[in-house]
Amino acid sequence: MYQALYRKYRPQTFSDLSGQNHVTVTLKNQMVDGRISHAYLFTGSRGTGKTSCAKILSKAVNCLSPVEGDPCNSCENCVGIDNGSILDVVEIDAASNNGVDNIRDLRERVEYTPANGKYRVYIIDEVHMLSTGAFNALLKTLEEPPAHVIFILATTEVHKLPATILSRCQRFDFNRITSEATKERLQYVCEKEQLTITDDGALLIARLSDGAMRDALSLLDLCAGIDTNITEAIVSSAAGLAGRDYLYDIAKNIKEGNAGGLLTIADKLYGASFDMERLCDELISLFRNLMILKTVKEPQAIIVCTAMELDKLKETAREFNLTVILHSLLLLEGCKDGMKKGASPRIMLETALIKLCMPELDNSTEALLRRITELEHALKTGGPVAVNIQSTVPPSQEIPGPETETAPPPPAVIRQETGEKEITPFRQWPEVMSELSKRAKVIYSVLHGSDAYVKGNLLLIDSKNSQFRDLIKGDSNHREAIRKALLVVTGKEYRLGPYIPTETTPKPAEEDPMGELADKLKSIGATVL
Repeated sequence: MYQALYRKYRPQTFSDLSGQNHVTVTLKNQMVDGRISHAYLFTGSRGTGKTSCAKILSKAVNCLSPVEGDPCNSCENCVGIDNGSILDVVEIDAASNNGVDNIRDLRERVEYTPANGKYRVYIIDEVHMLSTGAFNALLKTLEEPPAHVIFILATTEVHKLPATILSRCQRFDFNRITSEATKERLQYVCEKEQLTITDDGALLIARLSDGAMRDALSLLDLCAGIDTNITEAIVSSAAGLAGRDYLYDIAKNIKEGNAGGLLTIADKLYGASFDMERLCDELISLFRNLMILKTVKEPQAIIVCTAMELDKLKETAREFNLTVILHSLLLLEGCKDGMKKGASPRIMLETALIKLCMPELDNSTEALLRRITELEHALKTGGPVAVNIQSTVPPSQEIPGPETETAPPPPAVIRQETGEKEITPFRQWPEVMSELSKRAKVIYSVLHGSDAYVKGNLLLIDSKNSQFRDLIKGDSNHREAIRKALLVVTGKEYRLGPYIPTETTPKPAEEDPMGELADKLKSIGATVL
């Protein structure tokens, strides 16, 4: 009968455990020195080797010919423990045996001496599932068990264990297995199974498994059923990563504010029996990847996807700013929580999609920050700012009149006005000078102490330095540096020219520090002479 790969290649010695050297080295040294504890606690995420390590430990303490702390796997005891013929090793599933009566029965059995080995080993898996009464019943036996009994507790949720249990065990934390360690193990299994796997394919399986070796071997088993030559494309197809263009279509419609397009896509997916909660999860994953792309220098080390999909994600990330991404994440997370309480997950998701298109409908702080960010960006770049004006008086409550004059509707778009012909002082010149200090040190030093005026899209520079005109005329790089600094600060492009003073040109008001001090003194009742 065919045996699943994760069962067939279950580690048989401490050395076979991948990525848990901090655990295996300690346990091997304890076996060699004979310092065996009466109770162990193995904790960590799923698929990291907790149960496998417990079985290896149970063989090591009963092995007739141990090899440097490892079980030999060939003696009578090792073989008997593997095939289940020796009953000195008992594995208990706490999820289904979590009552007080189950633990009382265990307490009665621990008094019996082992039949074949040196120790009776009790492996209690998912120990956090025990009831409070069961924990209390186990407490005394766990504290002072018979000399021939060893308890090994395994759990994925150590925070649920009482402190009284934790204090009586030697605790070992199992880390998530790194992608490189998983990749090496996959290549070893493929070599034994006469399969071929590419480096990209093995690395993608490792990333998809999220540090769980069991999940990685299960996915490898699935890929082997498709083709013996396992590539990145086959892994992507087996894991369901292919054919997710609808997510990018949703992101595109969110960017464009097309609520109708979003509801159409949701309706098509719903008609194809697509689970709305799963769609919400995939959207959360999409925006999480966009957030990473916006904040991490090497996102490919964190994001689990193919190289082709990473390019799509990068292209999509360019269309969004971080404020929109964070607002989308929080809104979708709230939608997912609401799906568990609401009557219709479809309506919950459709409502969230509309709010993503129209943040003015969402009264959360994140939605407000998103709108402010978009407004600032539009004003900075000189682009249009959409204004959604809603009447505060419902149509049914309008006051009729004999000759009601209909006021013209307000403009739907506000644009930054340009093209003024009078010369006015350029108030942002200090910010431009600050930007020039980073970009062009030479022209910054020449323009130090200068002023600027604006006339439409013409910027007039008033510099007392006689070298200014020669530098501007002689080298186009200096002119380009000033234009770039203006673009960064104002978001607009200006033509440049020298300032020629006239009588009508307003001068920037110079503040008199003594006058300001006198005003302050008068405000507090002091006499100023």
